[in-house]
Amino acid sequence: MMSSKIAVITGASSGIGKEISLRLLKLGYRVIGVSRTIKDEYFHTCNFSSLQADLSDEKSTFKLCELLKKEDASILINSAGFGRFEPHEELSAKTIKDMTFLNLTAPMLLCNALLRNLKKNNGYLININSIEAIQASKFAGVYSATKAGLKAFGDSLFIESRKSGLSVTNINPDMTQTNFYDELRFDVSKKEDEKLFCSDIADAVEHILTMRKGAVVSDYTIRSLKFGISKK
Repeated sequence: MMSSKIAVITGASSGIGKEISLRLLKLGYRVIGVSRTIKDEYFHTCNFSSLQADLSDEKSTFKLCELLKKEDASILINSAGFGRFEPHEELSAKTIKDMTFLNLTAPMLLCNALLRNLKKNNGYLININSIEAIQASKFAGVYSATKAGLKAFGDSLFIESRKSGLSVTNINPDMTQTNFYDELRFDVSKKEDEKLFCSDIADAVEHILTMRKGAVVSDYTIRSLKFGISKK
């Protein structure tokens, strides 16, 4: 039996987005998962449907927005993103453009397309940001700018939408064990108390969705108990 509440989750094919998708399916939501390669069979349930889109590409994102306008969504979770951490002059122009579009422009376009329904349905907008949204780190200028920008966007929408029933939350996770680091020169620590797991972020999302609707955690920062990093 299909759930009546629809959640749109970007980056749903792996990592944090996949874990959140699995959690929301368990909670009884109908999930529309978005990524470049995702397929319906990734999640063995009739409550999941996939939409393939490259959220670093303008045309692909515009097409996705038009499709999602037809869905009566109650939840939008912006989880897709990538980072490259190099001296700024070493980044290619394409990397800067793609990172900015995927991490910041695409979530704003998706919000633009879905916001009327999210407000009508007393829904939730959840941005999966990064600890880099609230701190400065070397070699992270573009990535930090995109995540700080997404946080500022969410903060502004919270104020703008306060007369509606929409809840807006920015989640700022510390280093989390995912494939985010596959193409980077460093990785999360091998010690469990020096990293986060995708399930920790899914726990935060579940907490947000199961709270009394009159209360909103507008900013949700999650850090590992201790700090650690592995160099490749």
